[in-house]
Amino acid sequence: MENHKEKILVVDDEASIRRILETRLSMIGYEVVTAADGEEAIQVFHTENPDLVVLDVMMPKLDGYGVCQELRKESDIPIIMLTALGDVADRITGLELGADDYVVKPFSPKELEARIRSVLRRFDRNGTSGIPSSGVIHINTIKIDTNKRQVYKSDERIRLTGMEFSLLELLVGRSGEAFSRAEILQEVWGYTPERHVDTRVVDVHISRLRAKLEEDPSNPELILTARGTGYLFQRIIDGSESKQA
Repeated sequence: MENHKEKILVVDDEASIRRILETRLSMIGYEVVTAADGEEAIQVFHTENPDLVVLDVMMPKLDGYGVCQELRKESDIPIIMLTALGDVADRITGLELGADDYVVKPFSPKELEARIRSVLRRFDRNGTSGIPSSGVIHINTIKIDTNKRQVYKSDERIRLTGMEFSLLELLVGRSGEAFSRAEILQEVWGYTPERHVDTRVVDVHISRLRAKLEEDPSNPELILTARGTGYLFQRIIDGSESKQA
């Protein structure tokens, strides 16, 4: 029996980019399906059940932001956005809507391939040092199950994307330790930032995690800002309970 090939959906209205990515990704072992606009992307997503989506922003019928919003209503599938937009705020919009990462056009196919491998690898990890052997950790009303990669708040399942969970897993596994944005980017996304704006990927994911987990995201008690450094998770006592004030 053949090994399962991870399937990638490439969505771009430029036929040349679809052809290049389909050829290159197929050569390194992925199964590739394509779509030329946002509406077709939604249809192909439902019929092909891909493992990852490479999603252009500027497209007819439904742009990449709209596709990302629709996919996030029902799935935590990894999404890497392709953007030619020069404004940093436009790039961040995709992250705020739930994308895991973005690559700016014109891009190096090798760079995109590395990002794809890094994001997919996050779904094959067996956990982080510092997590209890049971794979379950409780912090106040939060329960984190690292075996199932699921999070519950007051017994209600909280949907996290794969990168959000990996970020949380890193911070919780080494609670009380401050990480710089560059260190987080290297540990979770697997690459070193070349530009300062690259670290905004971390800031947006932290913001998304706080919105989902904190009682008051504007005054976080779990995921803290380390002034002048980056972020840390409040120190956990005995690996099972949070420190009480």
